[in-house]
Amino acid sequence: MLRTRLISAAILVPLVVVGVLRLDTRIVAGILALIFCAAVWEWSRLVPLYRGWSRAAYTGAAALLMWLLWQVPPERMLPALLGVAGGWWLFALFWLARPAFCAGHGRGCTLLKLVAGLLVTLPAWTGLVVLHRHGARGPELMLLLLVMIWLADSGAFFAGRFFGRHKLAPAVSPGKTREGVYGGLLASLLFAAAAGWWFSHSLAWTVSFCMVSLLAMLFSVAGDLLESLMKRQSNSKDSGSIIPGHGGIFDRIDSMTAAVPVFLGGFLWMGL
Repeated sequence: MLRTRLISAAILVPLVVVGVLRLDTRIVAGILALIFCAAVWEWSRLVPLYRGWSRAAYTGAAALLMWLLWQVPPERMLPALLGVAGGWWLFALFWLARPAFCAGHGRGCTLLKLVAGLLVTLPAWTGLVVLHRHGARGPELMLLLLVMIWLADSGAFFAGRFFGRHKLAPAVSPGKTREGVYGGLLASLLFAAAAGWWFSHSLAWTVSFCMVSLLAMLFSVAGDLLESLMKRQSNSKDSGSIIPGHGGIFDRIDSMTAAVPVFLGGFLWMGL
């Protein structure tokens, strides 16, 4: 399993790096839309929606909303979207603290999970697009965030594998440990410090960047745990099986869904 994960990462990471740095924002937005729509499709199975047409309609609605968001100038919709995303992730913390909440498949729970899927994916997609077209160095900034998220995930995986002793949230994800979280935060924070200095050559900017990054990586844990809760409630091991050794698309972007809007909100609020 570990070997397969490493091979898949060795193939995908260079493609992502080249794409982020070389492609126009419109193309990047389109590729990201396909990725996030695939994630929405996987989420619909976790809700669960059983009929193919209902899953297709839900995914199509998400695609339509992405297209509408693309038509609106970022300065108009971004504050409201980030506010909604912030409120959602605070509610998600409440949900994670009470994992039995909405564990059934009644209409109310199904509706909540359908709305949750859109609140999880749309702000993250929008945030990545806004970062990519954030001035001349927007692509570099987006790549820095992606690398931080990858390092947080990888650091948590290896720290938990070798040093994990204390369970983080056994009722949600029995395999995750506090030591894993600490390892992931440390890896991402060290990278944020080096990347912030490289990006700005300013100590004040780098310190602010590290603070924003640390907050975003803390929330990335919530994104990871929320998907774990959805999988647990639907008795699924992975969101899908499209990426060898990594599961589905959503298994790869779960941390990103929370980290991106928190990072972008903090980045803009601190005037970076």
